[in-house]
Amino acid sequence: MTARLNAQGQPIGDLVPNWTGCATIPHTAMQGRTCEVVPLTTQHSADLHTAFAQDTTGTLWTYMPNGPFSSEADYADWVAQAVHSKDPLFFAVIDMSTGKPVGVASFLRIQPENGVVEVGYITFAPALQRRVMATEAMYLMMKRALGELGYRRYEWKCDALNAPSRVAAARLGFQYDGLFKQALVYKGRNRDTAWFSVLDRDWPQLEAEFARWLDPNNFDASGKQKTTLRMKMTD
Repeated sequence: MTARLNAQGQPIGDLVPNWTGCATIPHTAMQGRTCEVVPLTTQHSADLHTAFAQDTTGTLWTYMPNGPFSSEADYADWVAQAVHSKDPLFFAVIDMSTGKPVGVASFLRIQPENGVVEVGYITFAPALQRRVMATEAMYLMMKRALGELGYRRYEWKCDALNAPSRVAAARLGFQYDGLFKQALVYKGRNRDTAWFSVLDRDWPQLEAEFARWLDPNNFDASGKQKTTLRMKMTD
């Protein structure tokens, strides 16, 4: 690829024609078939605490900046603060079959002027993990940023030691960007941060694959997938 040069002969980035930035991320519901992603409210805290308490592995909060919470009241205190945050902008994932919240996720590091936003604080209760609605929730958030609002870059970051998060990022079509060593100190320990992203140019191919996978015809009578997500990008 030949780089563009300025008048001084220096390589410079490609032009972004007519770029004026993006709208900020609205704090409004995203409707799917199996789940709804809605603004987090204090009314969600009790059900979320109950759902998270079903984790018997003790691993749910290991790589999260928040938690674990010793009581429902402690979690309610965290939610009471989180609902007022504009960045991160918190949402609850609602199981359409029960009407109950079973997870939390957020948009954060929101940069409308650059068209960049991250998805994070992803906390999925056992009832949501490895379920169709977990994938659909992530699809709905990606669709909002890249499809509806025209963001140029959608990011995923995690502790580099968090193997399940890295696997999830790859499964959802994120490409590995690199490692930021000693990026954070949290819970009294070092975090090397692994960076992943989806770019706007990747979105049409990813959206088509999400639509194919999420189609009800891709699941048998017991709800088991017939084919897996195939998120390998082509140039």
